[in-house]
Amino acid sequence: MYCDNTSAINLTKNPIQHSKTKHIEIRHHFIRDHVQKGDCEIQFVKSEHQLADFFTKPLVRDRFNKLRTELGILDIKNVV
Repeated sequence: MYCDNTSAINLTKNPIQHSKTKHIEIRHHFIRDHVQKGDCEIQFVKSEHQLADFFTKPLVRDRFNKLRTELGILDIKNVV
């Protein structure tokens, strides 16, 4: 999985509960548990290359078009 949040990545790699993470419920440690088991791997990706933003955030037109192209989604106006 790709993530642009280094703090979240570090939480998946460190099994120790810190005072700042004690408010996180056990059920939210799902990803951390799977990373520790080796079922998945978390990799850092720069925010400008985070394709998930296309689905989760309001974007300016240029950024929207760039991510749409990277995802291989066609602009309906350009389809013949």
